[in-house]
Formats: sequence, C-alpha cells, structure tokens
Amino acid sequence: MGRPRILVVDDCPDIRATLKELLEHLGYEVETARDGGAALALHCERRAAAVITDLFMAGVEGMETIARFKAGWPEVRVIAMSGGGMRAKESYLETALHVGADAAMQKPFTLRTLLAALGVHEAIG
Repeated sequence: MGRPRILVVDDCPDIRATLKELLEHLGYEVETARDGGAALALHCERRAAAVITDLFMAGVEGMETIARFKAGWPEVRVIAMSGGGMRAKESYLETALHVGADAAMQKPFTLRTLLAALGVHEAIG
C-alpha cells in the first residue's frame, strides 16, 4: 500500500511549496494545485485521502471546492485554511465547517494543528 496522498490547494506558490515539503517529510505523497478546479481534476485522475484548501483563491475558491469534494467524495478528509487574524476570517472558517470541511485552520498554524486536522494523533517530538 502506498503513502497517503494529500492535495494542497492554495493560490500562493510559497504556501504550496512549504506544505508539500513538510508533508512529504512526514511521509505523505503530496500534489499541489493553485485553485479548486485544478485540485478536482487531479483528484479525478488519482484519488487523494485528504485535501487542504485555502478559502480565498481566484478560479474555483475554497467554499466551492469543499462543497464539490464532499458532494462527490464524502470519504475524502477536507481541511479549510485561511490567513489573517481578523474576526471575519474566523467566521469564514466556521462557514467552511458548515459547508462540509472536516477541520479548519487559521494561518499561520502549527505542525501540531496540521496533524490534528489530518486526524493524526501521534506524539510530536
């Protein structure tokens, strides 16, 4: 059996690259996409176990991405993420949970928060 596959969806190339490197170091297979449309196409080619998606992107944005993944593949773990410390962003993360996200993370987030969102409950050294 192969390594669990994760799709990282964000319009910021630096965030995509950083999460890809970190998750690959942790043993995941990672593909990245700059918007939800590209992520959905990648998932149709080869299924992922989890999707980590930003909420605010050009193209297919995060809420639609979450809704489409959950409608088509309810077993896929979908994690919403959004940047900024404004109170309004927190309400968007709450909305993402209502749309179907399994977890939500405020950027920047810790490794512990990321692993918890992925459902990993191992001790972190």
